[in-house]
Amino acid sequence: MSPKLLLLSIGCLGASAFMTQVTLMRELLSTFAGNELVIGIVLGSWMLLTGLGAALGRRAPRRGDPWDLFLAGQMLIAGLPIAAVFALRTLWDLIFVRGAAAGMPETVATSLVLLAPYCLLMGYLLTLACLLAGAEGGPENIARVYYCDSLGGIAGGAAFTLVLVWWLDHFSILYFPALLNLAAAGLLAWRLRRRRLLIAALAAGAALVALAASVDLDQLSTRRQYPGQEVVYRGNSPYGRLVVTRHAGQYNFLENGGVLFSTRNVADLEETVHYPMCQRPDARRVLLLCGGISGTAREILNYGVSRVDYVELDPLILRVAGQLVPQSLADPRIHVIPSDGRRFLQQPGEPYDVVIVDTPEPSTFQLNRFYTREFMRAVAGRLRPGGVLSFSLGSYDDYVGPEQAQLLASAYRTARAAFAHVLMIPGGRIFFLASDGPLTTAIAARIQSRGLATRVVNRHWLQGMITPDRLADLRRAVGEEAPLNLDFSPTLYYRHLLFWMTEFKVRFGLLEGGLLAVLALYLARIRPVPLAVFTTGFAAAALQVVLWMGFQILEGSTYQQVGLMVTMFMAGLAIGSWLMGRWLPRGTRRGLVVLQLAIAAVALGVPPLLWGLGHSGGTSAARWAAIALATIVMAVLVGMEFPLAGKVDFRSITATASRLYTADYVGAALGALLVSTLLIPLAGLAAACHLAAGLNILSAVVLAATGRGK
Repeated sequence: MSPKLLLLSIGCLGASAFMTQVTLMRELLSTFAGNELVIGIVLGSWMLLTGLGAALGRRAPRRGDPWDLFLAGQMLIAGLPIAAVFALRTLWDLIFVRGAAAGMPETVATSLVLLAPYCLLMGYLLTLACLLAGAEGGPENIARVYYCDSLGGIAGGAAFTLVLVWWLDHFSILYFPALLNLAAAGLLAWRLRRRRLLIAALAAGAALVALAASVDLDQLSTRRQYPGQEVVYRGNSPYGRLVVTRHAGQYNFLENGGVLFSTRNVADLEETVHYPMCQRPDARRVLLLCGGISGTAREILNYGVSRVDYVELDPLILRVAGQLVPQSLADPRIHVIPSDGRRFLQQPGEPYDVVIVDTPEPSTFQLNRFYTREFMRAVAGRLRPGGVLSFSLGSYDDYVGPEQAQLLASAYRTARAAFAHVLMIPGGRIFFLASDGPLTTAIAARIQSRGLATRVVNRHWLQGMITPDRLADLRRAVGEEAPLNLDFSPTLYYRHLLFWMTEFKVRFGLLEGGLLAVLALYLARIRPVPLAVFTTGFAAAALQVVLWMGFQILEGSTYQQVGLMVTMFMAGLAIGSWLMGRWLPRGTRRGLVVLQLAIAAVALGVPPLLWGLGHSGGTSAARWAAIALATIVMAVLVGMEFPLAGKVDFRSITATASRLYTADYVGAALGALLVSTLLIPLAGLAAACHLAAGLNILSAVVLAATGRGK
């Protein structure tokens, strides 16, 4: 037996799991051009499959030598993520229609199939490790495994967030956890004198190094993803995977699978610029949020402005654009600012005559921040009297359906909450112009009076676009009452999601029904202690999502800080499990009840914390410290509960570990899926916290009621 080396191997599994989970999630987001719905599906699938794997681990002692099983499993798990990413990129067009958007069934099925081999095996190994972790064979083993897994997560999170994501592509990142697992398995095999397994680990490691040195899998698979186009750039940043292709002289910039902009889309850039600029043709200062590389920044200069402040979030986009299309920003009047648009607006500065928002539509929480009442009011505070804000939503095909009408009505009412006048232009996209001054549809006359030579947006184009019947249809669409889109209640994101789903035949099918039936059966049979672990897993996942979204709303797109938040959560788990390991001999069922109530109290405290941070006017550092502290406190409580539950509900080592890991992961799966895809968009962040608190209070009551006399 080598329990110390085994615990090291468990730490390696935890580190590799963090790096693998984030990398596969980014890859799936890039494939599906995804949003929080995809994040919820991927996280839910990951947790659910890992929980099922932990349940399968209950039968581990009956399946041969457990040491051989563990070593073989750790070696196998090293290569699965690399194979999964390569298969996803190269086989996608063979299974699905090339160029067609993926709907809900494709997203769910692909996530389950892609993640199943890794997650099932990972859950199985966690349960198996509890059997091997020490001679006691009791709840102490569960505490050790949980603690070492959390420590590994800290190391993996720090390595990924601070180093790997900045410099490496997805395949190169996955080589690190693969080599880490092979090294740990080889060291353990050497200590146990399992010669064949040691040779297998060494051979696999040598093959992996040879593969990385001789074949560029990222380049090979990316070319397969974009046939008929030249891939001129591919790279990663903390904001996602950036790919730039070229076809017929046009550059297409794609981030996370979605098209950010193209350099020769003349109609789009002229509409984006001329609709708002014609409202104030004598404008001197213009703020452009995103899209400047496509040509909009230079098009604005045709109005004789003295300054264009162009704000772009990802510095990688600016660096690549400087290499490929340097002429797009080559004018001293264009000032490039690498920052988050919301954060830039919060800074003091000179007022603007026009603010043009050229971001993609509010298909994510991050993008929804540029369509909320709080954002509109921030823009209004940076405009000169009578200044104009412009943004766009969707396309117009001579009729507005009910789902699109709800989307437009919410955006219209939100803009009216900050501006006296809102005008909608039915162009190729539906443009919203908002101002406290007058607005006009006489755009063709304004363009002609300035003597501007437009290629697409001319008198003939506008006569076909801005017609009385099309304008009347838009007014009809926004005539009904609609909810405001708020930072902490992202209604527009939810409306956009519903509108997107109308493109697919989304039905409640056999897969969804089967999963719900299995979940209902599981909850009907669950015991009180695993129920407590289940509700804690739900709360942990839900509050992580809420704190992440809340911090992003308050501080902008802070992906690196979010990675650090997850790493701190893992650190809190490690601290909590370590503390409970020391207190475990004195742990009781009553202590488990107290922990459940404490977690509920933290959940109830998160909404007022976020509200206070949003209205305090404090510094970014103070907000970050408050969010970090809430994350660690929650994680410490969660980390304390799992080992204590193992003692209170102990039967046998594999049965107990399997039962608790399954409950934890299934609860986390449900929390991640429900909160990110339904609760926050529909009811807001506070409702998600209140549900998490209520479930933990309920499980505390059940624990207390069923524990009398024990």
